[in-house]
Amino acid sequence: MFDRYEAGESAVLVHIDFPDENSREDLVELQLLVDSAGARAVGTITGSRRSPDRKFFVGTGKAEEIAALVAATDANVVIFNHALSPAQERNLEQVCQCRVLDRTTLILDIFAQRARTHEGKLQVELAQLRHMSTRLIRGWTHLERQKGGIGLRGPGESQLETDRRLLRGRIKTIKNRLEKVDKQREQSRRSRVRSDLPTVSLVGYTNAGKSTLFNALTSSDVYAADQLFATLDPTLRKLELPDGAIILADTVGFIRHLPHDLVAAFKATLQETREADLLLHVVDCADDNMGDNFEQVQAVLKELDADEIPQLVVNNKLDLLEDVAPRIDYDEEGKPTRVWVSAQKQNGFELLLEAIVALVGEKILSLQLRIPAAAGHYLGRFYRLDVIQSKEYQDNGDCLVEVRLSETDWNRLVKQSQGELESFLIENIGQEVVN
Repeated sequence: MFDRYEAGESAVLVHIDFPDENSREDLVELQLLVDSAGARAVGTITGSRRSPDRKFFVGTGKAEEIAALVAATDANVVIFNHALSPAQERNLEQVCQCRVLDRTTLILDIFAQRARTHEGKLQVELAQLRHMSTRLIRGWTHLERQKGGIGLRGPGESQLETDRRLLRGRIKTIKNRLEKVDKQREQSRRSRVRSDLPTVSLVGYTNAGKSTLFNALTSSDVYAADQLFATLDPTLRKLELPDGAIILADTVGFIRHLPHDLVAAFKATLQETREADLLLHVVDCADDNMGDNFEQVQAVLKELDADEIPQLVVNNKLDLLEDVAPRIDYDEEGKPTRVWVSAQKQNGFELLLEAIVALVGEKILSLQLRIPAAAGHYLGRFYRLDVIQSKEYQDNGDCLVEVRLSETDWNRLVKQSQGELESFLIENIGQEVVN
């Protein structure tokens, strides 16, 4: 139903260079994605164009070249390192006489293979259904119209319309189930806020070593492998520090041009990233594309409204570099900005924990606000965070409320309100630093 293919299939890869920087992809990354999906690359077609061709994406001559390579290698799938339109996929399949998949479908397939929990499987199915909704016409060409029985004859409903109706119903069902999961996560988060345990979330480009680092720090057995998207379902563990404890969260890795369907479907999972007190941005410092990958992760964090959360960069895989020892880099104010470690060899962990302790000492604010009746929805946000200390309603309907929350949470709320919440502030009663 979802263009899934079995492991071991042979694939022809297609990679096109475009002058537009935003349209460029990495051929090596495509090969890693194909390996992660369980397929075997038997040939690669490369080329360059100023812009995609409307009919074949690659032009008529290049399409025929791909078809010739498919025939010569006996390949049964063609995988493009780009996003294709449904029409382009159909036109290419007619020329190549085999299935044609784009980058988005390939990533969705890998996610489907990696999903372990019920929530993860629901999120993947939702993303697949959304992606498939534009490609429904491919599945049904043998039924033009369904006919009714005696007394029910008429043009009927086309098979395509039936499929779309069933698809919408399934999407609605999955969304309802994921909303329940989201509420459960929100309850867990409120419990963590009440316990004053800060949350530190591991983020980074896929295959940067997040799960290996997570396992080494927490003595866990989260699946870790040298492949893209080895981790899909988020895992949380309590980590004891010299001056207290934190909740450490391992999350799905990011990738350039992460499909929007996936970002939307994994909203609940990525909540751990959006509402963390500190982000550990794990970087593969031995990767030649380290700088570009770093920028791609920052772009995804901005899309998730998580770019304002304090970050500590963790340069991982130090063991692959020569003559580089574990160390902490500091800014002008003496705050740790980067730690050099090896998760595989467990080198530099004491420095990493030292840096986390220095940064996770969160500034707690005590604020008094006057919330107008028309802006009462902000009270709901404070209730969800469980930060209200006292409240009193005025005769005009305004509510005087005192809240105690972390500076990170306050800054996040101010940003989400586009500064409106800050205009309701009456007094900063005080602040303290909690480790």
